[in-house]
Amino acid sequence: MNLAALADQLRGTMGLQHKLDIQPVHELLRGFGDSPIVGDGYLLLAIEGLLPAFVEKEPWFAGYCAVMVNISDVAAMGGRPIAIVDAIWTRDRERATPIWDGMTAAGARYGVPIVGGHTNSRSPAGDHLAAAVLGRARSLLTSFDAHAGDVLIAAVDLRGDWFGPYPYWNASTAAPDRRLRGDLELLPTLAEAGLSRAGKDISMGGILGTALMLAECSGVGFTIDIDRLPMPANTSIEKWLTAFPSFGYLLAASQENAQRVCKHFAQRDIAAAVVGQCQDGHECKLANSSNEMATFWNLSEEPFIGAATEALVR
Repeated sequence: MNLAALADQLRGTMGLQHKLDIQPVHELLRGFGDSPIVGDGYLLLAIEGLLPAFVEKEPWFAGYCAVMVNISDVAAMGGRPIAIVDAIWTRDRERATPIWDGMTAAGARYGVPIVGGHTNSRSPAGDHLAAAVLGRARSLLTSFDAHAGDVLIAAVDLRGDWFGPYPYWNASTAAPDRRLRGDLELLPTLAEAGLSRAGKDISMGGILGTALMLAECSGVGFTIDIDRLPMPANTSIEKWLTAFPSFGYLLAASQENAQRVCKHFAQRDIAAAVVGQCQDGHECKLANSSNEMATFWNLSEEPFIGAATEALVR
């Protein structure tokens, strides 16, 4: 598949389409919460809702992921998690049991307590799950501080496997607890060392959806070389570009710090590589080792999550 055809295919994936749902909410909240919550460092808040079909079919893993992805969100902001709260709706108590088992398993493994929430075991609309996390950071990684000239670094734990038929690369449930906690420390220590200012965890939109959000928030464009991406053996690039890894981050860093950032992850056997570069403008492109190039998204023509900077609005 050539790059133009690949870009067309990826733009229609469900993970990217779900991110477009953020646009109207972003417009409603524009102007609120634009400043970090400061006091003894930075207070961090994040929340995740799980797809209802996934909660229905994989209740234990959905519960596990509800905790895992929130913890990942805090790490992506340069922070350390403090506590989790949840909201669970199920048709009966029995259906809530595996969800709770998955959540408590993840909380114990990552060392983050579940301190409360909301429970309804009489839901007439099926099973639903959301969770939120509180964290704290000394130095921030943000979505707004990537600059033209920065390189993009992808860091992914490849010591895992696919979870069933889903696009979820699971490097968490079979990993030792101590390793999981130590690996998450890489992000706040990276921020505190000043090696990176901007980053995001690779989410359901895959690495390209994550890159789009980072670019839109920072007011830059990017070019990503898909042949440089760290990826598992025997996996197609089409599948990997839509994957949601349990430990996966996209970071912006200066050229001078790039190799130090990659070594920072390599010391714990996490694959990390420079995969692209931020650039002036708002065009987001794909490239490969055959010197092909294709436009993936032009943020000046089509917003993604609606987080355009003032420069882009003008």
